Amino acid sequence: MDQHPGPVRTVDLRAWREGTAAARAAVAADLDRSMREAGFVLLVGEPVPPALGDELRAAAAEFFHLPEAAKEPYRARALGTRGWVPYGAEANAYASGVASPPDMKESFVCPTSELPGHEAAIPAVWPREVPRLREAANAYLAAVEALHLELLELTTVALGLDEPGHLVARAGVQSSMNVNWYPSMNQVGPAAEGQWRIGPHSDFGTVTILDRQPGLGGLQVQLRDGTWVDAPWIEGSIFVNCGDLLAAWTNGRWRSAPHRVLPPAEAAPDESLISLVYFCETSWDVEIAPLPGLDEPDAFLPFNAGEYLRAKLDQITVG
Repeated sequence: MDQHPGPVRTVDLRAWREGTAAARAAVAADLDRSMREAGFVLLVGEPVPPALGDELRAAAAEFFHLPEAAKEPYRARALGTRGWVPYGAEANAYASGVASPPDMKESFVCPTSELPGHEAAIPAVWPREVPRLREAANAYLAAVEALHLELLELTTVALGLDEPGHLVARAGVQSSMNVNWYPSMNQVGPAAEGQWRIGPHSDFGTVTILDRQPGLGGLQVQLRDGTWVDAPWIEGSIFVNCGDLLAAWTNGRWRSAPHRVLPPAEAAPDESLISLVYFCETSWDVEIAPLPGLDEPDAFLPFNAGEYLRAKLDQITVG
């Protein structure tokens, strides 16, 4: 049963994992409806053990509070690659065609390359100053990757696809996680005009799995009528949204909705938040074309996933 009325519906994963056939069908229907109407869904029923997120946040905070000189050796080569992304290195609003000052955040990008079955041409780099970060990140990544594959199976049912493994077979090993740190206003000063912690944009991949902390400078979602609303939050929940690739795969049946993270609030000048953002992607050589069996209008022409993702990352890169 939906615990949070509104366009973003609540889906209980425990009912999907342990429920009757009727209960599982109801979960799939809730997912479909929420992705059609809002492009987002709130997962409850312990989608990821909360202790894993707590440990990763603690380790990440230790890293983010190091002097910049200590973090510099771990700087990412480019957006979308592993390592430290300094404050002010990206402006997500450019992905929507809107100019803005740089986003008010730092990130540490953790690849999935150390998970079983995953490989990377360039090995992950972990900070020697915070050895616990590697273990905490990999433990969380293993849990959230399992959730990713479970979501793809649930998506297959929600969309009524005839081929059960269609999406799972195309899940990429290039998925990665951004640990985003939003410093307090006391640390970075007030926002400039048109500046955000993350500017308005839609996500680029298939789905995004977000473990976030609530706050005054928190996440907002844009509804179909253009209204911006605060994203719902329940203790222990995970927020999931449809990305551009999945919207194209579903031929527009599911919505890749704009969203943003508000700038630091003057009412909470000490508020500092850390979000764990797992970006799920296909393999980069996959052709994205409307899935067979969907009776949606033919709105999307086929395109290459990797070319699309790289173009979007280039758009939001500052400097």
